Amino acid sequence: MKRKILIVEDNVGLSQMQKDWFAQAGYEAVTAMNEPIARSLIRKTQFDLILSDVRLPEGDGISLLEWLRKEKKDIPFIITTEYVSVPDVVRTIKLGAIDYLPKPVRKEHLLELAEDVFRPMVIVRKQEKKLFHRTSPKILQVEKYARLVAPSDMSVMILGANGTGKESIAQTIHNSSERWNMPFVAVNCGALPRELAASLFFGHEKGAFTGADSAKAGYFDMAKGGTLFLDEVGTMSYEIQSMLLRVLQENTYTPIGGSKERVADVRIIAATNEDLQLAIKGGRFREDLYHRLNEFEIRQPSLAECPEDIIPLAEFFRERYSKELKRETQGFSDDARRRMLAYHWPGNVRELQNRIKRAVLVTETPLLELPNLNTGGQTEFVNKGIAPVILPLKDENTEKESIIKALQICNGHREQAARLLKINPATLYRKMKKYDLR
Repeated sequence: MKRKILIVEDNVGLSQMQKDWFAQAGYEAVTAMNEPIARSLIRKTQFDLILSDVRLPEGDGISLLEWLRKEKKDIPFIITTEYVSVPDVVRTIKLGAIDYLPKPVRKEHLLELAEDVFRPMVIVRKQEKKLFHRTSPKILQVEKYARLVAPSDMSVMILGANGTGKESIAQTIHNSSERWNMPFVAVNCGALPRELAASLFFGHEKGAFTGADSAKAGYFDMAKGGTLFLDEVGTMSYEIQSMLLRVLQENTYTPIGGSKERVADVRIIAATNEDLQLAIKGGRFREDLYHRLNEFEIRQPSLAECPEDIIPLAEFFRERYSKELKRETQGFSDDARRRMLAYHWPGNVRELQNRIKRAVLVTETPLLELPNLNTGGQTEFVNKGIAPVILPLKDENTEKESIIKALQICNGHREQAARLLKINPATLYRKMKKYDLR
């Protein structure tokens, strides 16, 4: 079932554009022009997220958030405004808003926030997740480091932008370790409620607090013998950081309401898209915890840094979603391939995945098109390292270099490389023989 989002915005053009963005990402969005209409819709429909402007013709976004809290409706809430006010920011955060976005709101940022909201707080995997094997040199170097550190029990810190596949590297480390047949528990640190963090991490005994009708295992219990993956660790509150540091130092913990200590038999892997050195200088992240978590550091490159992976990943997602959505597809048009290779992919692998899924869903032909890589009035970013490759072969002086780059990008697939170079496979094969490219 699709997630439902309410957009409260009196600018009709803007609300329609945001509605389209959400629809393209697979969500169901509804719009309201003022606070009374929004309240009426909220009473009738169960929304999963609310995006509201502060200034409205009737009422305002902050009073809508206050009403929600009085009604005890715990719906994730994002505030937007053209007029950033520090008191308003403080007030909305205290009321529980998950973010405060100045206008104009960027599409990638908004969809990234929505995805973070809808990610489950914790995922437990007892069976190996099927991972796509990437072959770009930078990813192969990352995987080499992952396999190198895997047999040890060193804590690993994975750095990289959102959507780059940091969890896949954590999973690779787990799968290559001696803990491979034990649980892999992925925790979304950005979704951890501060007041429940101790119970979530360490569990609680029956009667430990109001509402604790039975004992419950925590994340350390769930991951016993396996790996505890702390995703977006930079978003944890200072209190939770202190709590976690104590466990890592003493290697023991006690469930809330319990009296018996338990051994923390887990391997810790953390990931973040934040600059933790800046967070340390700003007093937002504990330096001692950073050193505990960062015994070995791995940086996950962006998709733009791994152009060789773009087409193979796109094909992988096309095949997956063709099966899931029961749609017949055969591949991508030449124009779609050129666009994918020229686009900068600010949302990385996650953005590529979402765009391919949508393309599979809406296509009316077996060959997929991706005409919307510069939607929302934004300039299409060009990956300048690839742009020369996507032109047809004309200049004999650069012909050999272009063929080599095209083959690298297409993972050695000659037919794909020929299409990219706008020549037929037989011509490509003849030119490869001419330049002794095997």
